[in-house]
Amino acid sequence: MAHLIFEHVSIRYPIYNARAQSLRHQFMRIATGGKIAAEAGQTVAVTALDDVSFELKSGDSIGLIGHNGAGKSTLLRTMAGIYTPDSGRVIREGRTATVLEIGSGMDPELSGYENILRMGMLMGIPLKEMRTKIPDIEEFTELGDFLSLPVRTYSSGMTMRLMFAVATSGQPEILLVDEMFGTGDAGFQEKAKARMRDLIANAEIFVFASHDHKLLGELCDRVFELSHGKVIVATDFNKKEN
Repeated sequence: MAHLIFEHVSIRYPIYNARAQSLRHQFMRIATGGKIAAEAGQTVAVTALDDVSFELKSGDSIGLIGHNGAGKSTLLRTMAGIYTPDSGRVIREGRTATVLEIGSGMDPELSGYENILRMGMLMGIPLKEMRTKIPDIEEFTELGDFLSLPVRTYSSGMTMRLMFAVATSGQPEILLVDEMFGTGDAGFQEKAKARMRDLIANAEIFVFASHDHKLLGELCDRVFELSHGKVIVATDFNKKEN
C-alpha cells in the first residue's frame, strides 16, 4: 500500500555570494515563494519549504496550487526523493513515477527508444520488464519513427509525450506531475487526462501541481495551497472552490 508522510519538513537554499546583500534586495523585488533571511556573514538563505507536515495514502489525489515560486515544485521533488530535507523527515512507501520537468531523466543524445529504457532504469523497473512496455509507449505517444532519433531533435511537446508515457506505462503507486498539460496538442492532452484517470481509479497516490483549477477539480479530490513554503490550506477541493 502506497504511503507518503512529511513530518516537519523544511528545505533551505543557502546562497554563498560576496554580494549577498545586493542579491537579497534583488530577490525581494521579484516574486519568490521562499522566505529570504540573512545568515552569518554574507550568506542569504531561501526557505523553500517551511515545517511542512501531512500524510497521504492510497486513494489520495492531491492538487497543488499557489503562485509561481510558492514551493510547489520543491514539494514535488521532495516527495520524489530528489531533494533531501534540511530538517524533518519524509517517509515514502511505493514505487514512484514523476513527470516534473521537460527532459528530466533523459539523455538528449540518445534515441527515444534508448531513453525509454534509461527512464525505466531510473524508476527501478527491470530492463526486461521495460522492454515489454515499449509497444504501449509507441501507441500512446504516436511518435513513430521519431523514437529512433535523438531526443534533442524533439519539440517540447514530443518530449513531454515520451516522458508522460514512460512514467505512466506501468502502475506506479505514487505519481507526481508538475504542470504537464500545458504542453502538447489538445488531442494528446485528452489522451493524457484519460490515462491519468485510469491510474487514479486504481487507488494510488496522485499529486498534481497546476494553475488550472478546473483541471485540478477534474482530477483531484483535495487541494494543498502553498504560500512562502507553507501549506496554508489542506481541504476538500469542492469546499475550496466554494
